[in-house]
Amino acid sequence: MLEPKPVTREAIPRALEKAERYRLLNEPVDAESICLDVLTIDPQNARALVMLVLALTDQFGEGSADALPRAREVLPRLRDDYERAYYAGIISERRAKAHLKRGGHGAPAIAYEAFQEAMTWFEKAEAIRPAGNDDAVLRWNTCARILARHDLRPAPTDWSEPPLE
Repeated sequence: MLEPKPVTREAIPRALEKAERYRLLNEPVDAESICLDVLTIDPQNARALVMLVLALTDQFGEGSADALPRAREVLPRLRDDYERAYYAGIISERRAKAHLKRGGHGAPAIAYEAFQEAMTWFEKAEAIRPAGNDDAVLRWNTCARILARHDLRPAPTDWSEPPLE
């Protein structure tokens, strides 16, 4: 495998602007690559860590099987409890939306569970949020509205089959 070339520390602000632009252009793999380059030089760069989580969750709809565990692996590197809880919620919410969009057998129940998980994380983040920051409340409200709009429910607990005649 070819080794990536290192970027310079001075290029980090510009590189992160490009990563954000790639996310907006729906090119999450490119944004992820830039974040990884930045984190090689500055492993605790808060902006790069958050953008990496978002770039990975942008890939959920593309069927990238390893994007979910890789996004979750970034969480412990975030700087505080609020950010860890908030972005854990974002990961679960985006996972739910991807299942809902993809559809298929069992997708609504999986989406329901993921939305519930997201809402739990957002409640944890809300309890420790900085003054004037209602982002977790806004996300919780979005999840609640999606659950209601799509009439999502948990999977039935009784999976018994009807008798054959």
